[in-house]
Amino acid sequence: MADDGWKLIYDGFVPAEERLREALCTLGNGYFATRGAAEEADADDIHYPGTYLAGGYNRLTTDIAGRTVENEDLVNLPNWLPLRFRPDGGEWLDLCHVEVLEYRQALDLETGLLERHMRVRDPEGRETSVATRRIVHMGQAHIAALEMQLRPENWSGRMEVRSALDGRVVNGGVERYRALSNKHLAPLEASSVGEDGVLLLTETTQSHIRIAQAATTRLFRNGEPVDVERHGIHENDYVGQDLWFAVAERQAVTIEKVVALFTSRDRAISEPRDAALQAVAAAERFPALVASHALVWRTLWDRCDIALVGNDRTQIDLRLHTFHLLQTVSPNTAELDAGVPARGLHGEAYRGHIFWDELFILPFLNFHLPEVTRSLLLYRYRRLPAARRLAREAGHRGAMYPWQSGSSGREESQVLHLNPRSGRWTHDNSRLQRHVGAAIAYNVWRYWQTTGDREFLAYYGAEMLIEIARFWASVATFNEMLGRYEIRGVMGPDEFHDRYPWHEAPGLDNNAYTNLMATWVLRRAIEVLDHIGTERRDELERLIGVDADEVADWDRISRKMRVVFLEDGVIAQFEGYDRLEEFDWEAYRQKYDDIQRLDRILEAEGDTVNRYKVSKQADVLMLFYLFSADELRDLFALLGYRLEPEAIPRNIDYYVRRTSNGSTLSRVVHSWVLARSDRARSWAILDEALESDVADIQGGTTAEGVHLGAMAGTVDLVQRGQIALEFREDALCISPCLPADLQGLSLKLIYRGYWLYLRIGCDDLTVSAPHGWAGPDRIGVRNHFHDFGAGDVLRFRCQTIDGGVRPHPGRVERTRERVE
Repeated sequence: MADDGWKLIYDGFVPAEERLREALCTLGNGYFATRGAAEEADADDIHYPGTYLAGGYNRLTTDIAGRTVENEDLVNLPNWLPLRFRPDGGEWLDLCHVEVLEYRQALDLETGLLERHMRVRDPEGRETSVATRRIVHMGQAHIAALEMQLRPENWSGRMEVRSALDGRVVNGGVERYRALSNKHLAPLEASSVGEDGVLLLTETTQSHIRIAQAATTRLFRNGEPVDVERHGIHENDYVGQDLWFAVAERQAVTIEKVVALFTSRDRAISEPRDAALQAVAAAERFPALVASHALVWRTLWDRCDIALVGNDRTQIDLRLHTFHLLQTVSPNTAELDAGVPARGLHGEAYRGHIFWDELFILPFLNFHLPEVTRSLLLYRYRRLPAARRLAREAGHRGAMYPWQSGSSGREESQVLHLNPRSGRWTHDNSRLQRHVGAAIAYNVWRYWQTTGDREFLAYYGAEMLIEIARFWASVATFNEMLGRYEIRGVMGPDEFHDRYPWHEAPGLDNNAYTNLMATWVLRRAIEVLDHIGTERRDELERLIGVDADEVADWDRISRKMRVVFLEDGVIAQFEGYDRLEEFDWEAYRQKYDDIQRLDRILEAEGDTVNRYKVSKQADVLMLFYLFSADELRDLFALLGYRLEPEAIPRNIDYYVRRTSNGSTLSRVVHSWVLARSDRARSWAILDEALESDVADIQGGTTAEGVHLGAMAGTVDLVQRGQIALEFREDALCISPCLPADLQGLSLKLIYRGYWLYLRIGCDDLTVSAPHGWAGPDRIGVRNHFHDFGAGDVLRFRCQTIDGGVRPHPGRVERTRERVE
């Protein structure tokens, strides 16, 4: 439920929905995040409290299925939330064992505040109203705080409150991982500090990250301190205080708990224990912390918000997605050595690993928080030596980035995967998705194009591009009969297909997406040498041995890479795709409620998805997502192929009909590629993508962590895809066509250091650069071009076409003014 476009509201306590709500009500600041579990909740079948540190990993081994496997996990840190109460002689609050008279939970996206209001009646008939508020401070990255207001409605007496830091946690948030080792923390210290403070010090068992949490708990009535009787609780991995005090009917008492979290990974500290104690001692009271926290959020929203007119549900979904992206990667992240976990800092799915989802996340950040993009790319640069080692171990040159990355950059992909439908462990070949390196190269290049950050390109990006290009050149083999280079034994983005049904060995040959991305990377590696200057080029030639012969090899391979086609110009997903069987989609839709994960369904039936022309998610269509039609035509022409304009819709239709959308990323791609040809259908698919986590369309996966790539992708899809925003070398091009139920939108984005403002309404489109401009000096609106520069405001009159609002390309007004 939405309220004024800024609040996600839940009415009523529904145990079956708690874990989903906890994920969607997570609070974070890019340094750490805490799930939206209730303060009184322990981990059980209903609740799962979880706190996760960006880059906070640990490895454990498990003997399972006849082998020893090692997994690295994003560690569930000690739970700082515990704050519970009971009337004298009563039981600790448990919503499953009291009568819940009123219940409402609200996530305020504008201020980053989680609120809960409830009134409960215990078995003795005592009614108590409870109101809680919580923040994870966006401006003070190591501080979190909560406030609880208790009001006895029909009783007086004594009340007991327990405030604690709980280190007894394990990684148990994903059911299919529970057979694996999951206790990552070892206790070091649990002690009281002063009258109202406690300290918990723990350490991860293998990575030896030391984690310090310090907390103070104070009580107030009408703003004045309350006399409290305190009793300490000290266990190896649990520390807290029981607080006893008098309460009177209809008189509220406010409890404030402030927590500081530091680790041995932090900069500018001596050690985490002292840092946590100093920070919590210096922290302000809760209302002041909320005010300063909200101020930072206001600044972020000013940079990142996309304001819609006419569709409240889309607006709240869009802001929710932006909110969770900013909680995972914020300006605080720019100081860290951390990547972007595919499921955010919201849960334990995928063990908190980093995949290729950056491909969907960084484009949005490029235009709003480019310093964060830079930091996330430097995470990849620091792991370039590990990628080189992986390539050498596989017998290749250059850098082979892992499909799943964590702390060190080694390959973290599983070797076994549990099918929850059949209960069987199967081989996991997903590490054959070598295209993750191409995604990194793509992100490096798009960051450079958007920001003009030549220093980054010269000293970090160029080296990554060159080493990734070397890898592709080394894995490409020349087919003498065809006169073409081929890439064999890989997986594409699809993920359903990991082998041929007629072969035992895993891997596919000539995956179109992989081959074309490899070609694109090779061209960019050649081009980057012209962008970094003679001095830096000479340095790289000496340091990593780039020479003219190698560049000539890249040029030759990039002109002769093989692409396989089906009939009518349809690109074959991979060589041999034509030999696969068509799938009976209708029969399986009737047989099963949900067929998104056909791989699991068919394996449970004793069949294999490898036999059929079905895809989990967009594969070939990723090419139309990442590149404009002109860019793709040029890429195919370089290879000596023709991509006719009419072949593009044929490819889109062919693969949309054969995709189960088993990944939330797929709908983002499908909506994007349909945006030019079928606006209504594109918007309908975008609407599904916006609801994918809120409605948990994959049946329980969101509770294990949000799908951050899809969240960021939907925001970028509105920002660039639905308004056809494209930066070319000589022009900024835009051609929006808003759907009928959306009356307007406004946003701003930063391009090469200057802000561009866009406002699209029913009557006009306004484009302005009030504070300076270093981008293209022309704007193209539906292929009509106009001069544009700093201080210009261009207004295009709009018209309604096919139920959508489009700008009229030739009707333009020019003014020079300051836009606020």
